Amino acid sequence: MIVFDLRCARDGHVFEAWFASSAAYEDQRARGLLACPSCGAGEIDKAVMAPNVAPKGNRGVAPAEAKALLVKVAEAQRRALAGSRWVGGDFAAEARAMHAGDKPDAPIHGQASLAEAKQLADEGVPIAPLPLPVTPPETVN
Repeated sequence: MIVFDLRCARDGHVFEAWFASSAAYEDQRARGLLACPSCGAGEIDKAVMAPNVAPKGNRGVAPAEAKALLVKVAEAQRRALAGSRWVGGDFAAEARAMHAGDKPDAPIHGQASLAEAKQLADEGVPIAPLPLPVTPPETVN
């Protein structure tokens, strides 16, 4: 079996199709048996696709190793946040106030939208995303 990404010429819809071989694809295409599942167009060509290359057997990360790595990252984040104050959705305002000198510098963490984070970075406010999500204290039992 072989998988191809196909594209219809009419609207450019891309879809996946399985064939017994490359020759089977060419045969079905030549006989007009292919149709776009989105719009029904019959003029179909192969779409550009990235090859699916599996990692070498000795280079993949085993599930147990991946879990252990995540545990280490979570522990490092927990230690880094140990002296930090949760400010929730007020993160952008708090960080901006500290940067402007209106509030004393202190380690904080909280939530900010992508737009807020970009704005803070543009203003020169030092921020960094956390690698793992943080559960707000008010939601923890």
